[in-house]
Amino acid sequence: MNQTTTTNPKRVIAFNYILKNSTGEVLDKSDPNQPMPFLEGKQQILPALEAELTKMAEGDRKEIKLLAKESYGDFRADMIMEVPKEELAHLKLEMGAHLQLQMESQTRVVKVTKISETHVILDGNHPLAGVDLVFDVEIMLIREATADEIIHGHAHGLHGHAHHH
Repeated sequence: MNQTTTTNPKRVIAFNYILKNSTGEVLDKSDPNQPMPFLEGKQQILPALEAELTKMAEGDRKEIKLLAKESYGDFRADMIMEVPKEELAHLKLEMGAHLQLQMESQTRVVKVTKISETHVILDGNHPLAGVDLVFDVEIMLIREATADEIIHGHAHGLHGHAHHH
């Protein structure tokens, strides 16, 4: 019986990747023997990346270019905050450090970009905001998701039973 993806849209796709910026600098990559699995349609990876991966077949390799606005967004000046130093007196402040701040109902991760005598400048942009990304991907495995995975909303490892050992 020939099943199309319309009757069973949930697949687990595992892929190896090398992530570079537009100048070719490697920013991240999967471990050689640990392809990254994701459950289709659950937005566990960048939607623009997932859209490309779901069109590929097992064994396919491709270079996928995403503009900043398709990945982590453009760099936003309104995400830069100047905070009086005494408000952060309880924290150990270092240049480049990442802090978790409670803001309204959510926790934001911000980066310390400048420390003056009286103020600290914090950048709430994602580290890859404003960066065009290039993914070299290879699809290692495509399989139907198990019932458990569909219920839990994520892939249980490569073969569908990672946390049942």
